[in-house]
Amino acid sequence: MALRITGVGEEIAAVSGLPWNQSLEFWPEDPFLTEKRGISRHVVRLVRSTDDPDSEVYAVKETVSEFANREYKILRELKQLDAPSVQSVAVVEGRTDNDGEELPCALVTRFLPYSLPYRVLLSGKDVTAEDVTLMANALALLLVRLHLLGFWWGDCSLSNTLFRRDAEGFAAYLVDAETGEFQRSLSDGQREHDLEIAHFNVAAELEDLALSGVLYAGMDPIRASNALIKRYHRLWAALKERQVLDPKDRHAVERAMRQLHDLGFAVEEVSVQIEEGNENSGKLYFQPKLVAAGYHKNRLRELMGLDTEELQAKRLLASFDRYRGREKSPKPPIHESARRWLEETFNPTVALIPAELQGRIEVAQFFHEALEHRWYLSEKAGHDVGLEFAAKSYVDEILPFRRDSGVDVEEESAQ
Repeated sequence: MALRITGVGEEIAAVSGLPWNQSLEFWPEDPFLTEKRGISRHVVRLVRSTDDPDSEVYAVKETVSEFANREYKILRELKQLDAPSVQSVAVVEGRTDNDGEELPCALVTRFLPYSLPYRVLLSGKDVTAEDVTLMANALALLLVRLHLLGFWWGDCSLSNTLFRRDAEGFAAYLVDAETGEFQRSLSDGQREHDLEIAHFNVAAELEDLALSGVLYAGMDPIRASNALIKRYHRLWAALKERQVLDPKDRHAVERAMRQLHDLGFAVEEVSVQIEEGNENSGKLYFQPKLVAAGYHKNRLRELMGLDTEELQAKRLLASFDRYRGREKSPKPPIHESARRWLEETFNPTVALIPAELQGRIEVAQFFHEALEHRWYLSEKAGHDVGLEFAAKSYVDEILPFRRDSGVDVEEESAQ
C-alpha cells in the first residue's frame, strides 16, 4: 500500500518527513507540548516538523479515512470564511508499519500558537469564577460566529476548543470539526440543538474538574454552563433581532451601531424602518441584516498593520485614541498619527522584552498587560508611574512566570 499525502503544497515536505510507519501512540513528544494537547477520544500527538525548537508545530490525529478527509475539507472552508478555527494541513492515508500492517489514516492541522486547553487554563492556583465565566463567554461568541456562517458544530465543548488570552478575556478556536456540517442557513431548532449539546458537555467537563479538585471551589458547573447559553442568546439577539428605538432620538441608530461595534461586529447591511404615528406613538425599527466579526482587529490592521485578537485590538485602539486626543490641532491625518503611536508608544514598549523572554506572550497581550500593570502600580503609588516603568516592572516580576507559549516555568526556574 502506497503512502498518500494530500494537503497544502508548501508544507507537504515537512509533513512527509514524519515517521508515518509508526503508530501515533509511539511517536516521541516534546514534553513542553504535551500539556497543550488536551483530551481527545482519538490518539493525538503534537510534533515539531524538525528538531529545531522553533520549527512549525503540528497536531496529528489518527482516525478513519472518511472522517479525516471530511474534516480536512470543513476546516479549510472554515478558514476561508475567516472562522476562528485551526488550519488543516494534510490528510495522510495508506500508512503501514514495518511489518506491512495497516495503520489508521491521519489528519494534520497546524497548532495554534499561544493557545492552551481549558484544563491547563483552569488548573492554575489563581483561577477565579470570573476566569470560568470569561471562558464561557468566549465559547458562546465562537458558537455565534459559527452559526452566523451556517455551520452546525454538533459537538461544541471545552475539549474541542483551544483558548488564547485576549486582553482581559479569552478568544476561543474550534479544533475538532468531525461532527460539523454547513447549511445554507441554520434553523432555530438546529441552533438550539447545538446549544443543548454545548450546555451538557460544558457542565460535564467542569463537573469533572470540580470532582478532581482542580476547579475553583466556589464555582458551580451548572451555573457556568447556563451562563454560556445566556451569553449566546444575548449576542444572537443583539446581532439578529429587530430593535425598537425612539424615533425622536436623533442618535438612536448611531448608538445601536456603536453597540454592535463594541461587541466586535461590523455592520455591513442594516434595515431602518420608521413607522408613522401620532406624536407619541411613532416607532423606529433597527434590524441588522449582515454583520461581520472582527470590527476592532480589522480597524487596527488597516491603521497599523498589526494582527491581534479582537479584545487586544480594542485595547490598543483605545490607547491610540488617547494618544491622538493629546495631539495638537490641526491634527495630522489618522494614518500619520498611527505611525507615530507605533514609533513612540507601542514599539518602544514591546522592545523592552529581553531576548531570553521573547515568545512567552504575544506582543499585543504584553502591551495590554503592561497597561494593566501601570494602573496597578499607579494606584499603589498614588501617582502615574508611566508606561516604561510599568513595562520594565512587568518584565521583571511577571513575565518570567507566564506560560502562554507552553514554556515549563517550574522546570526552567529550577535550572
